[in-house]
Amino acid sequence: MASTLVRPSNGRMIGGVCAGLARRFGMSPNKMRLIFIVSCLLPGPQVLIYLVLWVLMPSER
Repeated sequence: MASTLVRPSNGRMIGGVCAGLARRFGMSPNKMRLIFIVSCLLPGPQVLIYLVLWVLMPSER
């Protein structure tokens, strides 16, 4: 498990949020993206949370 939550500079698809979360929790980025897509089929604020994380998560330098 990585110690910090950052958006990686490589391996991004859109904003790097799923890649950063996957790195933090020791998962593959594609698995995290799949979880996000499936969660969007359920009612809730998933897209809003993604946008907030995109703004709040620092970018890796």
